[in-house]
Amino acid sequence: MGLAGEDHGPARAREQFLRGGPVEGAVRSPILDSWQRSRSLGLSPDGCELPYSEDLDLDGRLVRAAVPVLDRLQSRFAGRNMNVSLADGRGAVLQRRFGEPSLVRHLAAIQSVPGFVFAERFGGTNGIGLALAERQLINVFGAEHFAERSQSNACAAIPVRDLLSGRIEGVLCFGYPLTDTDAALNTVIRKAAGAIERRLLEQSSTRERALLEAYLEARRRTPSGDTSGNGQPVELAESGLDWRDQMILKEKATELITSAQRAAVEVSLPGGRRVTLLSRPVTSASGVEGIAIEAVLPSTHQRLAVPAGAGTPAATPVEQALTPAMLLPEQLPDAGSGPAVATARRPGTPSAAGLPDTAGHTAPDTATSGLVLLGEPEVGKYAVAARRRLELLSEASTRIGTTLDVSRTARELAEMAVPRLADFVTIDLPEAVLRGEEPTDPRSGLHRTVVHGIRDDCPFYPAGEPVALRPTTPQLRCLAAGEPVLEPDLRAATGWIGQDPGHAQRLLDHHVHSLIAVPLLARGIALGVASFYRSTDPAPFGDDDRSLAQELATRAAICIDNARRYTREHTMVLALQRSLLPHSFPEQNAVEVAHRYMPAASGVGGDWFDVIPLSGTRTALIVGDVVGHGMHAAATMGRLRIAARNFAELDLGPDEVLTHLDNLVGRLDRDEDTAEAATAGPGIIGATCLYAIYDPTSQQCVMARSGHPPPAIVHPDGTVTFPDLPAGPPLGLGGLPFETAAFHLPEGSQLVLYTDGLLQDRHRDFDAALDRLRQAVAHPDRSPEDTCEAVLRSVVPPHPTDDIALLVARTHALDPQRIATWDVPADPARVSGIRAAVTRRLAEWGLDEVVFATELLLSELVTNAIRYGTEPIQVRLLHDRTLICEVSDASSTAPHLRRAATTDEGGRGLFLVAQLTQSWGTRYTADGKIIWAECALEAPGGKPGTAEVCFDDIPAI
Repeated sequence: MGLAGEDHGPARAREQFLRGGPVEGAVRSPILDSWQRSRSLGLSPDGCELPYSEDLDLDGRLVRAAVPVLDRLQSRFAGRNMNVSLADGRGAVLQRRFGEPSLVRHLAAIQSVPGFVFAERFGGTNGIGLALAERQLINVFGAEHFAERSQSNACAAIPVRDLLSGRIEGVLCFGYPLTDTDAALNTVIRKAAGAIERRLLEQSSTRERALLEAYLEARRRTPSGDTSGNGQPVELAESGLDWRDQMILKEKATELITSAQRAAVEVSLPGGRRVTLLSRPVTSASGVEGIAIEAVLPSTHQRLAVPAGAGTPAATPVEQALTPAMLLPEQLPDAGSGPAVATARRPGTPSAAGLPDTAGHTAPDTATSGLVLLGEPEVGKYAVAARRRLELLSEASTRIGTTLDVSRTARELAEMAVPRLADFVTIDLPEAVLRGEEPTDPRSGLHRTVVHGIRDDCPFYPAGEPVALRPTTPQLRCLAAGEPVLEPDLRAATGWIGQDPGHAQRLLDHHVHSLIAVPLLARGIALGVASFYRSTDPAPFGDDDRSLAQELATRAAICIDNARRYTREHTMVLALQRSLLPHSFPEQNAVEVAHRYMPAASGVGGDWFDVIPLSGTRTALIVGDVVGHGMHAAATMGRLRIAARNFAELDLGPDEVLTHLDNLVGRLDRDEDTAEAATAGPGIIGATCLYAIYDPTSQQCVMARSGHPPPAIVHPDGTVTFPDLPAGPPLGLGGLPFETAAFHLPEGSQLVLYTDGLLQDRHRDFDAALDRLRQAVAHPDRSPEDTCEAVLRSVVPPHPTDDIALLVARTHALDPQRIATWDVPADPARVSGIRAAVTRRLAEWGLDEVVFATELLLSELVTNAIRYGTEPIQVRLLHDRTLICEVSDASSTAPHLRRAATTDEGGRGLFLVAQLTQSWGTRYTADGKIIWAECALEAPGGKPGTAEVCFDDIPAI
């Protein structure tokens, strides 16, 4: 609360505002909003004329409840310059009290006479008008008033509500000189308003008691009624109705009270039982009108007719069948209890069958009746509304947030609110939220995400488009304040109209008349704004509606934030996953490949694939699957893929590669167990892998797998087989060897490798999925790309629960004319003959430009094989993208590259080999080893056949 000496700040801000200058931050938000509304209404500070109303309810329930409280306030402020006023829901003053009665002679009429209307649209910023606009306790000090005449005054104002309905019945306002500002006045006015609200509630209880007395008196006067009073109160449960039955009856009775008419309705209870509820209009001696709801429990032989209608017709057949009796209330209503709840029975009648009548005789076929609810129609309406609000919130907890999609979650909020709370809902979210990021400023970059309503022709800004809102709109005001903004009458909402008058008029022409704008707040962060509009119900939104909208928006905001954070993490993991998967494959002639990767609907997993060129024109195909989802699985996948590529570079067989991967996963798992014990993070559960090597010179494919599904082999004739590979344990278990299997793949065969997400689905049989895969790939004439598309169309589940990796390879064979082989005797004198034969073959292939380098290369490799190896020795040339020279022997010893010292006589052979080739290495076989080297057929400058050797880098002999 501001103090008197601080008024110079608002005064300067007010002058700057009236000149059109910026004042944000210099004045409180509610005051600034009110100034802006006042100026947009065309009000002038020196010309705020207040209308006078003679239509005042000076003896209504609000005044009756407030008079004792106003009397106490007048006594408390006796002798002080204090003006206490009570206004109705329109802002018209009903009562005024003064601490010093002589003040009346010195005050203007608008400050002393009841009847003037202080609504904001007439008087600008003032206590009563602003309390009605903001619907909360308001303080206005000096220059914060819009009208010049109020600049020396201060005021505190607070709405007075009906506690049953939540509706604002009026406003209590304290007016005093600015110099008398006291922070304690807020406490006093809150307590005074609370006392008036409690007295309003007591009036409702008193009315209900009067209705109950009128109901009982009417039953006592029923012809042939029993007035002996010898009966005792009885619970409905004594007639065979348990608490569930009573709840059903009370809910239906509340609806009957709301209908405010005479009716008889049959209610079905669990177990096939039926009870008739009779609604009877009653009027108390003071003229209070209400509805009494009576339950009629028929005999086992009587069939009920159930008429219903309005007005007061003759007694229904049910009523004619009843034996009149005096009804005793079980309990009187407490203050604020809503409709009165009572039960009654016929005297001496404990059950529905075998009932003693008023004379004590048994009447087995008569009925039992009891009072269920008693209340005024308006009270019943509020009870029904409250129950429906609870049902809406309960349903919202299960229907909002069913997915982790931001846009879908926002739409679920709109679908929940229409039509039970609003007729139209729009939701605007910053683009950053839609991307999964945290918004820096939720008031900028808003994107219309959802438009949903009872019909589609209402001209709201369309979904999918950016929306630029002005600061004066309710949407941006609620985002700035972090609180809902209620605009009961959009025709008077100047900030909303000022956004786009033409667009606003079109909405008004569609009968849109009331708005609640609610910020979507989660963890203290505004994620957007939801706007609730009403059109069909002529009543404006109220505070209960605002509270319900805020509760719905709060629940939805938490779900939207969860979806946003999931989107961010999913995007990050997907980016990591895709960065770790190969973007392209090295050029090679052995296979033509196509691939697909599909993340699961629940998140990114650890599936991966790779194509790795090996020595001797061979190519490795690998597919793997790390168990689990999320960042951890993606990171583990990347580590395994890099490790598999490194192991492949060693020219190891499929079983050896899987053995090394198994050891690696075991080490990683042990490390993760240690880290998990410290951080409670997830550990590696396991991984599967399929590793295959295809050799185009022999058209042989060698495979091994570790717990992975076997591939599909499509033969050139269209036959599809799933080879029976030794399964092998999943990676990480350790202790068991892996076995390989070799298959002949004629040229044009297709090898289809995949992960288990392609086939596994809880909604279909595995064998059926395998048959679909067989049918999809049984077209050998298709390209690998077309095969991938066919598999995705016909085999992939509609909503895969696991990610999917698919790799399709069509095999090619190396032309036998491009392969040359020579057996070499272990005689150094025969090396020259091999060189000559190689020279002739290179000439036949048109590779004269690499003859010199190849002769040097083969001389070194063959000489080393003869000197250090074991027969048989063989030389093989392969003319592919490069010229590959291979020298094999039966020894398992491998040469090692080293740099010879200047004084060494040998040790330079492999260094020379490394200089002459682009790559070289050793490959072990079952019979020994192969030393291989690749010579480029195109020099770095682009000229073929210019494989140069820089002898300056070779140490001198």
